[in-house]
Amino acid sequence: MMTRRRNSAFPKVVIERGADSEESSSDDDEGEDGPEPETSEEEGEELPEGENGDKKEETLMDAKQKSKAPITISLKKVCKVCKRPGHEAGFKGATYIDCPMKPCFLCKMPGHTTVTCPHRVASEHGVVPAPHRNTQNPVDYVFERQLIPRIRQCKPAYVIPDQVSCAVIRYHSRRVTCLEFHPRNNNLLISGDKKGQLGVWDFDEVSEKVVYGTIHSCILNNMRFNPTNDGMIYSASSDGTISYTDLETGISSSLMNLNPDGWQGPSSWRMLYGMDVNAERGLVLVADNFGLLYLVDTRSNNETGQAVLIHKKGSKVVGLHCNPVQPDLLLSCGNDHFARLWDMRKLEAGGSLYDLAHKRVVNSAYFSPMSGTKILTTAQDNRLRIWDSIFGDMDLPSREIVHSHDFNRHLTPFRAEWDPKDSSETLAVIGRYISENFNGTALHPIDFIDTGTGQLVAEVMDPNVTTISPVNKLHPRDDVLASGSSRSLFIWRPKEKSDFAEKKEERKILFCGKAERKKLRKNVGDESEDDSDCGGFSSKGKRSKFSKKEVICKSKRKAKR
Repeated sequence: MMTRRRNSAFPKVVIERGADSEESSSDDDEGEDGPEPETSEEEGEELPEGENGDKKEETLMDAKQKSKAPITISLKKVCKVCKRPGHEAGFKGATYIDCPMKPCFLCKMPGHTTVTCPHRVASEHGVVPAPHRNTQNPVDYVFERQLIPRIRQCKPAYVIPDQVSCAVIRYHSRRVTCLEFHPRNNNLLISGDKKGQLGVWDFDEVSEKVVYGTIHSCILNNMRFNPTNDGMIYSASSDGTISYTDLETGISSSLMNLNPDGWQGPSSWRMLYGMDVNAERGLVLVADNFGLLYLVDTRSNNETGQAVLIHKKGSKVVGLHCNPVQPDLLLSCGNDHFARLWDMRKLEAGGSLYDLAHKRVVNSAYFSPMSGTKILTTAQDNRLRIWDSIFGDMDLPSREIVHSHDFNRHLTPFRAEWDPKDSSETLAVIGRYISENFNGTALHPIDFIDTGTGQLVAEVMDPNVTTISPVNKLHPRDDVLASGSSRSLFIWRPKEKSDFAEKKEERKILFCGKAERKKLRKNVGDESEDDSDCGGFSSKGKRSKFSKKEVICKSKRKAKR
């Protein structure tokens, strides 16, 4: 019996090439149209005439093979923005190349590119400064009289922390999502990450740190201290729980669990995002991804009242903030493109005092820290919006400042925050998304912006910090900036001007993990002038992830004039 031949069942592979390749343009056009696969050598061979059954079977197999669609491998340039071939867009080093099908990536307006955007050259471009107005509104006049002593008429000199004084590298196992300074201990920084871990770091003694890894099971979105006990902290997570944690022992208790039955699918899973504490009413306020607001009594640590729909049903409420002077005023923001002002004495669905419209998702909304009369919001349309008075006209913002903080994903959302020490209530800090070229290195600065004029007061960067810093927190009592960049934490302080201080300059860097330890030893061995000593460190927390894997290095270096 004649042995039957077996044809290959693999489809034909068609390779598309760009215009600058070796193939001609006519070949490229054929590749786009999907030409028929060419006949293989086995298909072209003839069979003996006597074997009609074999010939019929071979014909059927050839028909099946031709019916398979060819696999296309494209070598053409494809834009990452509009997904069309023929051009490219995105970052190349520190330069952002715009897609010709889209408007400017920075200001979202057509007619120019991001490199030539006027808002990139001057941050105050198109910004109307804060007016010196005389209001005829009696309510506004009364509140201005009561609150005007809190606001200094002349702006004080800004003190910008612009130098890294200490850092802990790869402190968390996932990216940092939130930061809080201790209300009484000036050197204590609390941090949360994407994995739900909570870190406590004394940045005055760099090695004094601990990470509690069993507080939450996923993203820790917000933290607030107990106003009556600063050793305890509330935290809200995407696992749908509120935890109440002792910072000394790491022991936590769950105050609320919105998913008691576990995972039942994305349509029913509730995640907690926005959070704040109302000390006057003794309440913890927290909001979820369905637009609902929940209240927890701090005295009984139990939920009180019914959940209230404060944003569009099914939308995330990502931010909550109580007014520092009038705690009954609540500010919320969410994915429904609105920031809303509420009276907590009349919390009900659709009962907001003002609805502040935005063009895209609102990442954060904060009252000014001293008088509580101003509002600062951060939206995904690369705009910072400021309302000068909550007692005046709220239909339109007083100013819009163009700033780069529109990102794709895998980043903690950028949030502009007030400087709590600035008595003029004009200084705000926020990280930048678009990188800048600093001496051949692509860096993402941290921007200090004057919200009264829109002017860029300072852009803070360090050549060793090449990652994006979306999480930034200014110290409420000291000239210190804490920033979370990827898995690391950095402490920034102002540069000392005195010669004596320059001679005593000291930078303390702590590395976590085996990979960083090897890198550290290599770098220390190359620099013979540095006097450094490294030793093992065991974290004092029982739930720490990094115990027995840490290396401390305190290196002194002389400042170069």
